[in-house]
Amino acid sequence: MSKREKFNQDPSIQISKMNVIIPFSPDVPCDSNGQRMWWAFLASSMVTFFGGLFIILLWRTLKYLWTVCCHCNAKKKTVHRITTGDGIKRVDKEDPAASEVGWMTSVKDWAGVMISAQTLTGRVLVVLVFALSIGALVIYFIDSSDPIESCQNFYKDFTLQIDMAFNVFFLLYFGLRFIAANDKLWFWLEVNSVVDFFTVPPVFVSVYLNRSWLGLRFLRALRLIQFSEILQFLNILKTSNSIKLVNLCSIFISTWLTAAGFIHLVENSGDPWENFQNSQALSYWECVYLLMVTMSTVGYGDVYAKTTLGRLFMVFFILGGLAMFASYVPEIIELIGNRKKYGGSYSAVNGRKHIVVCGHITLESVSNFLKDFLHKDRDDVNVEIVFLHNISPNLELEALFKRHFTQVEFYQGSVLNPHDLARVKIESADACLILANKYCADPDAEDASNIMRVISIKNYHPKIRIITQMLQYHNKAHLLNIPSWNWKEGDDAICLAELKLGFIAQSCLAQGLSTMLANLFSMRSFIKIEEDTWQKYYLEGVANEMYTEYLSSAFVGMSFPVICELCYVKLKLLLIAIEYKSDQRECSTLINPGNHVKMQEGTLGFFIASDAKEVKRALFYCKACHDDISDPKRIKKCGCKKYTQKTKTAAYKKIRLACCFDCSRSERDCSCMPVNVRCNMDSPRRDIPLSAVSVNDCSATLRAFEEDQQLALSPKKKQRNGGMRNSPNSSPKIMRHDPLVIPGNDQMESMDENIKKYDSTGMFHWCPSKDIEKVILTRSEAAMTVLSGHVVVCIFGDVKSALIGLRNFVMPLRASNFHYHELKHIVFVGSLEYLKREWETLHNFPKVSILPGTPLSRADLRAVNINLCDMCVILSANQNNIDDASLQDKECILASLNIKSMLFDDSIGVLQANSQGFTPPGMDRSSPENSPVHGLVRQTSVTTGANIPIITELAPLAKPGKKLPVISFSQDKSSGTSIQMITELVNDSNVQFLDQDDDDDPDTELYLTQPFACGTAFAVSVLDSLMSATYFNDNILTLIRTLVTGGATPELEGLLAEENALRGGYSTPQTLANRDRCRVAQLALYDGPFADLGDGGCYGDLFCKALKTYNMLCFGIYRLRDAHLNQQSQCTKRYVITNPPYAFELVPSDLIFCLMQFDHNAGQSRTSLSHSSHSSHSSSKKSSSVHSIPTTNRTNRVKSRDSRDKQNATRMSRVGQEKTWFTDEPEDTHLRTIQIKPVNTLSINQVIQFKSTSSLIPPIREAEDEC
Repeated sequence: MSKREKFNQDPSIQISKMNVIIPFSPDVPCDSNGQRMWWAFLASSMVTFFGGLFIILLWRTLKYLWTVCCHCNAKKKTVHRITTGDGIKRVDKEDPAASEVGWMTSVKDWAGVMISAQTLTGRVLVVLVFALSIGALVIYFIDSSDPIESCQNFYKDFTLQIDMAFNVFFLLYFGLRFIAANDKLWFWLEVNSVVDFFTVPPVFVSVYLNRSWLGLRFLRALRLIQFSEILQFLNILKTSNSIKLVNLCSIFISTWLTAAGFIHLVENSGDPWENFQNSQALSYWECVYLLMVTMSTVGYGDVYAKTTLGRLFMVFFILGGLAMFASYVPEIIELIGNRKKYGGSYSAVNGRKHIVVCGHITLESVSNFLKDFLHKDRDDVNVEIVFLHNISPNLELEALFKRHFTQVEFYQGSVLNPHDLARVKIESADACLILANKYCADPDAEDASNIMRVISIKNYHPKIRIITQMLQYHNKAHLLNIPSWNWKEGDDAICLAELKLGFIAQSCLAQGLSTMLANLFSMRSFIKIEEDTWQKYYLEGVANEMYTEYLSSAFVGMSFPVICELCYVKLKLLLIAIEYKSDQRECSTLINPGNHVKMQEGTLGFFIASDAKEVKRALFYCKACHDDISDPKRIKKCGCKKYTQKTKTAAYKKIRLACCFDCSRSERDCSCMPVNVRCNMDSPRRDIPLSAVSVNDCSATLRAFEEDQQLALSPKKKQRNGGMRNSPNSSPKIMRHDPLVIPGNDQMESMDENIKKYDSTGMFHWCPSKDIEKVILTRSEAAMTVLSGHVVVCIFGDVKSALIGLRNFVMPLRASNFHYHELKHIVFVGSLEYLKREWETLHNFPKVSILPGTPLSRADLRAVNINLCDMCVILSANQNNIDDASLQDKECILASLNIKSMLFDDSIGVLQANSQGFTPPGMDRSSPENSPVHGLVRQTSVTTGANIPIITELAPLAKPGKKLPVISFSQDKSSGTSIQMITELVNDSNVQFLDQDDDDDPDTELYLTQPFACGTAFAVSVLDSLMSATYFNDNILTLIRTLVTGGATPELEGLLAEENALRGGYSTPQTLANRDRCRVAQLALYDGPFADLGDGGCYGDLFCKALKTYNMLCFGIYRLRDAHLNQQSQCTKRYVITNPPYAFELVPSDLIFCLMQFDHNAGQSRTSLSHSSHSSHSSSKKSSSVHSIPTTNRTNRVKSRDSRDKQNATRMSRVGQEKTWFTDEPEDTHLRTIQIKPVNTLSINQVIQFKSTSSLIPPIREAEDEC
């Protein structure tokens, strides 16, 4: 019997040698003695490594010896230089082989290219080698479950075949690396080379011996160290933190797995000197566990090393592994912790748009934006908001994002980085909104940052729509330098300084308008109040917003007033403007156009309503289906027409120029239009750009220009005709009658026409530039000048203050839709150094003066007659230089309280210059027969709630039998609380300090406070809502800018970008046509044609009457705060009511906001009236100077009332004989301690004196340079 048969039959011997002898399988030709062959595998690796190392060292040694021995010969082989006859040395070319590249060098370069990651082939090869190394490691993990050494047939073992293929590839790649290596010795000692030495040769031995040995195949785990390099080759890792994190992790994991493989080998094999008797069966993953608890110094003891080799290895591994664990793990955790929490990428949702919001992202700016953007009144907002900012949000902002997680996402990054723009999918975004820091200390730097953001975004995706906030108006010009910036495609820049100062300027013309407009483009929820307080009516108006909607085809052919009345009465909607496009001209926004404009198909309307759903009535209205419906809520989409997008698109193509309302023909075929006007229309000037904001159609403006030309060039003809002509904007029955024509009026009228110049666009009054020294008034000059009905601007600033752009404040007050005599004089009170810096943009505006001083000086304020001004504006350029938010408005608040605490002489207060009334277009207020609308006044005439008394219309204007009272006060002093003021604030919470008698809580929102509701305070924060309003409808910004800026257009912005100043231009039909646009005014109900409605009438009746009679569109009420109390003594403060309902009851003290048509006749009427007043005043000889009030008159102010009463009867009779008519109305019909007494003739004489000097004669220095 053989030994093999005895071994198989003796089970005791087989069990005792189980750990030593390899398992035997009869189908595998293995060693019959069961002897291990691990030394053969190890020897192949060692021989390869040390053999190659020996050859490299031997080669280097021989090369060194050869170099030393042949050193002399090498010196002789120098380059021979031959000197030619010209003295030029040249190289002898007797060795051409030296200049050629050897084949070894070529092969080396080729191998270097193949393994380099700089080429596509090299990158593919590197990635493939790494992937195959990981595959070989995975095969090792699979084979680790088998015994360390086992007999396997290469032709039947699939894993061995795959491992063999991998190693053949590794061998080829090793050859390439060896050829490309410059230093063969260092290459031989590299980690990757060592891995190949101990993993590749054993595979070939396995095929030869038909047995497998796990051996050192675990060294393939060291290839994981190159993982970060592979990711960098694939452009996956780009940041230093990510590269460092992957490096640390790959080194830690590869060391861990490699050490676990060594423990697995020695523990499952045993010690060789112990004849492998002390081995223990441990799986690879148990060894991984053992190494982890060893590195972390925990050492549970459940698994431990038994072999001597294993324990010796653990001793050294603890030293290195503990150090690595203690240093790598904390750093890895720190990098992971510092990794951007919001560093992912946005995943777009099909069917849902998204916008990107960037710039100044703070809790305040984001909360204000989201509150308005996601307001419920916007119907369904199916837009996702993606915020992008380079700073992670704080806890409060993060909580805000979580509350809106369904529609808001935040990503950390910068729009200046194209990678971050790609993360938020800017190319597929519907728009990008850039918020600005309104409270920054350097506005120009903030604007520069936002402009750079625009450049970066446009550079990445030129077609993206961008809406950005800008702080300074002059920085908007830089946006025009961006080639892809196109406002026609929806790009918009919301200039906060332009709009803020424009709102304040409009308040000088109609106090409270800033509050009304700010509430219209802001989304406010309706707050219902049951108590009958002023807040109830104010909040009802606050719930209204501005919307746009296409008008139904049922309105086609109707004029704008008819449609406006129908919408208000039947649909409960307020239509204030329309927009249409045509092939001949660009988009035009018509604000309250006249009867001559007929509606076309596809016209877009601007509505004031409380909900977006209500505006749909204008689109769904059908005369056949809805004519007999009284409830507007029942007006729904009917089956008569299909309102599809295709219909809307086709409607735009059908739009043509407006037709003449009189003959129902087009403008070119209009039979009622003069021939010369039609000829001018046939050849329009192409070089003059059309304004983007025109108010009336060309037919009306050309007719108006033709009439103005006839008046200017033929004044004598007008005089022969009795001064009577039709007004284009008035009723056909109303004729102009001017009985106060005096000799020499022709020359004066021509002179007025010559000095009335406009800028090149015709949108603003213009004059040649003036030196600042010519407009500076000293305190004595200002005190001697009769300043009244003017605007006082108290400005805080110094040399270092940032410019706020006062041009944006002056431009609305110099709009060309005012006649020259209607312009209010503007007096700036502030630091001369600061105003010199602003003067460059102001020197082309007429009627501007400067009083160097400080707004906190009462002497300066009295010198400019602040108690006689129409409006006092308080601005500050130093607000953003203070860190404490509560102190940012300290200067404005102190100036406001200072003015309110001032006391003035009541005899001066009687003058109240701001009682210059206006008349609806076509009405002549200078004649008692043709001036029934003497109740119409400019806003600041009677509507401030101030206590300064005014003289009302004289007795001949009153109805028969009606005694006309004069309002006076029991006090001899008038306080500064009666002065109309508007104060600019930066911090909303500081509004509580303006009014000491209000009960506003400090936490109350700005729009709910009394100063804001009354129009006496304005904060730039209300403009935040314009961002979302502009996104949903860019036409809203156009309309707001038109109403606020006085007519600023993109063409004008382009001119200002070129010259930074207005440029004068000749009056052409096109530029003069731009004057014919609406302006906001206020309508008084105390007297006049609407007096019957003022006492208990309905607002809807007033709306319809004003619209039908004078084309005046009413849209709000400025009411006394306590008017609902019906008390005799009431507070003089007023508040704003936006778009009251039809049945809203009126009171006589109400002032009505209205859009007034441009009056072509006002200039001629005012000239005649002014000359008449001046003639009457001169004949009475009550003043020795037309510039100042005589000293005798100033001393006569303190005379006793008895002496003044003795003169009243005589002067009253003289006034009655001269029949001098004025259209001045009392400022308030419900004043404190009102007394009704006979007309004071001294007061009348003072009014005559004041009106003649203020309306005809300019102030000192202004007369020299008046344009």
